[in-house]
Amino acid sequence: MTEQTPSCPAHAGAVPLSGLEYQQTPSQLYRALRSEHGPVAPVLLDGGVPAWLVLGYSELTYVTSHDELFARDSRRWNQWEHIPEDWPLLPFVGYQPSVLFTEGAEHQRRAGVITHALEQVDQFELARDCAQIADGLISDFAGSGRAELMSSYAHALAMRAAVQMCGMPQRGSDTQDLVDDLRISLDAAEGDDPVAAYVRVGERIQRLVKEKRERPGADVTSRMILDPAGLSDEEIVQDLISVIAAAQQPTANWICNTLRLLLTDERFALNVSGGRLSVGEALNEVLWLDTPTQNFIGRWAVRDTQLGGRQIRAGDCLVLGLAAANTDPQIWPDSHVGAENAAHLSFSNGEHRCPYPAPLLADVIARTAVETLLDRLPDLVLAVDPQELTWRPSIWMRGLMSLPVSFTPVVQ
Repeated sequence: MTEQTPSCPAHAGAVPLSGLEYQQTPSQLYRALRSEHGPVAPVLLDGGVPAWLVLGYSELTYVTSHDELFARDSRRWNQWEHIPEDWPLLPFVGYQPSVLFTEGAEHQRRAGVITHALEQVDQFELARDCAQIADGLISDFAGSGRAELMSSYAHALAMRAAVQMCGMPQRGSDTQDLVDDLRISLDAAEGDDPVAAYVRVGERIQRLVKEKRERPGADVTSRMILDPAGLSDEEIVQDLISVIAAAQQPTANWICNTLRLLLTDERFALNVSGGRLSVGEALNEVLWLDTPTQNFIGRWAVRDTQLGGRQIRAGDCLVLGLAAANTDPQIWPDSHVGAENAAHLSFSNGEHRCPYPAPLLADVIARTAVETLLDRLPDLVLAVDPQELTWRPSIWMRGLMSLPVSFTPVVQ
């Protein structure tokens, strides 16, 4: 990397967003950062690239509510001259003609197309489809008495639901390759090439859009193509990538994080079958305490301003600390998060939050996945000590490496 410029926000106290502490216990790092730096902390991204991490609930709400100060177009970034072509976070921040990077009237136009397409998804049909997908997946391992739920259930179910909504086949190597490349582009492991993976994702979605232009159907892709806004194929491809990525990885982690809570927390493990604490409460508590997308990059300062006592320079990058904001002691002074409260920031906030139908559809998928599993395998238990569960080494997504379970084998 080249030397940092005078406008660089980092200083001697900047903390790398990496390492074992972040991988397994990010909440401890958030507390330490908040204690030392307040609600906005100087951090270093991959390769020592400086940024700000917004930790405070009110500060994050302010950033996401003031697009005139903190905008989404990453071309404003004052660090581009220091970013190598193979930087692993390029799929996150490299400008694309996507709804994610649009602003103002153009963002409203693009987001409106997604909203209209998702609004036409029948939630009862989606729940029925997800139950059928869940039943099929469970049947594959029900007779063995053991399963690893991350790969064989949560990710598989969310993937099949997402691609089916968009008009792709649930199964097949082509679909699986798409999901694998989405994972790499969103959350690359050592040895992965996220930039190349993102290119392959775009190529597959291009073929889908071409197929649906020729033979439209009752799916999200066809509705986006036929929308009166008249998006170009390139715009639809980019926006579909955002839709599928948001529907697959975060929803899968939401499912598995909820199952972990149900299987390890006495409040739920002892009572869920009796109905005193509901699956819905567990799903909501996970959004507060183990939100699937723990950080999101980001916003870029339009001009010099102040935030949380910090001097933010024009072009500085701000990482939205969704998980940190959700556990901000300023909103939970007694350290007790109320699961009945739905004012979390897990779907972000403001103009660029998840389009309104998306959280509802994700809830249908996650709730159906959890309830169907518990109905089919009522004596489901964790197959390892809870302390043996490990989290994926990611600063962006909050998800387990694996979730092994055991149960009484079911004869099909």
